[in-house]
Amino acid sequence: MPALPPDRLDLIFAALADPTRRRVLSMLLEDDMAVSDVAAPFQMSLAAISKHLSVLAAAGLIRQERRGRITWCMLDPEGMRAASVWMQGFGQFDPVDLDDFERFLNAQMKEWTDE
Repeated sequence: MPALPPDRLDLIFAALADPTRRRVLSMLLEDDMAVSDVAAPFQMSLAAISKHLSVLAAAGLIRQERRGRITWCMLDPEGMRAASVWMQGFGQFDPVDLDDFERFLNAQMKEWTDE
């Protein structure tokens, strides 16, 4: 996999820095979702969720696809893989195990729903 330009890495890590966006990623681990379904558990406007989804899409962490009148969101694992490859260059990080990442996101989601 070719090295990512620094600005692309900035987009990935900035997208991951926000807890709402991490929660969205966790939700999308389960299945593809319509934008309205992604928005349902959040106490914010559809416009605000759409902005979060745009940030995730710009970072390459999700893809959005129009099916009729509905926009669907799905994970794009290549974005996370690219960040993992970059971190491996430091020799201190193991490759991101997507199963471990899913467990981490599920634990985070449980914490958010228990609050």
